[in-house]
Amino acid sequence: MPVSGLLRPVSMRNHHSIISPRSPRKQQYLKIAMFTYQRWKKNEPEPITQHYFEYVDGVWSPIEPGSCANNAVEALAKLSILSWNIDFMRNLQEARMKAALNHVRELVKRNEPLPCVVMFNEMVEGDLKLIMTQDWIQKGYRITDISNLYWDSPRYGTTMLVHKSIPVKSIFRVHYANTSMGRDVLFADIELPHENVLRIGSTHLESLIAGPPKRPSQLATAASYMHKVHAGIIGGDMNAIEPFDKTLHLDNKLKDAYLETGGKECSDAGMTWGQMASRWSRERYGLTRMDKLMFCGCLEVESFETFGMDVEVEDEGDRKKLIEDTSADIEKAWVTDHLGVKAVFNLVVPPS
Repeated sequence: MPVSGLLRPVSMRNHHSIISPRSPRKQQYLKIAMFTYQRWKKNEPEPITQHYFEYVDGVWSPIEPGSCANNAVEALAKLSILSWNIDFMRNLQEARMKAALNHVRELVKRNEPLPCVVMFNEMVEGDLKLIMTQDWIQKGYRITDISNLYWDSPRYGTTMLVHKSIPVKSIFRVHYANTSMGRDVLFADIELPHENVLRIGSTHLESLIAGPPKRPSQLATAASYMHKVHAGIIGGDMNAIEPFDKTLHLDNKLKDAYLETGGKECSDAGMTWGQMASRWSRERYGLTRMDKLMFCGCLEVESFETFGMDVEVEDEGDRKKLIEDTSADIEKAWVTDHLGVKAVFNLVVPPS
């Protein structure tokens, strides 16, 4: 149902061939999109439906919501979710993202044939372009973004890769009303048997300490959408740096995948930030479990782990540049300051 403030999807049947990483017509598409959609309104957390994209005949083509849903939904009984924040401020962004993508490629390859959803935080437009050029992504995944069109912040945002075997029903984004940093939650609705939906969200909650805090209302907004469907998963950089962050999942009737698999709060084993941060930051703030995967509804978490420790840029010259960069103040040429989080979930679908 159309609602004032929503970004309404329109038919893209006549534009299937114009999306390419190097296409001179890419800007034309973006201009078409800007004029074709009703833009979302600042400070109104309405859902914004957006197209997603599949690599077809050498170009990234927009897909209309619902067109990927199929009769194979019975096969989706288990899936893997990965989430990783790639620091947008550290130098050599392209070299770092390239190494990060290569690492993720190896992780999902080990998971085969288990389908994966990969979430990234702090993406810049150059990261999106690099994602579009990766052979393994072109062959195996649909992507939610080819530009920063749907982001509040022009500097960075969230994006998601969804394996082609997963029947996507729709993609939408909710911009948080209570944010000073352009934060949002990106949702992918996955079709399940008997008209059920698995809603998978990627978010980057507000950074730093604010008065009053912003993260509680942000996660509450995201959780409200998760509880409307059969099952929900949300992952990302939750910026859990204050005591109240430890119970936000409980406040919103969510389960924390790390804790559900036996992890202990405040244990070094669960920390996802600080190990690869600058020396100054590590000494001042220590280690923190910023990144989390939470879930609700008819799901069981089978396993949880962190990944990405000591992943460095691949070129020796680039490594030297990063280590010698005094503003970075890092001992190794790490691709980011965060560890990623990964979990395997089993779906519990009731009989019809």
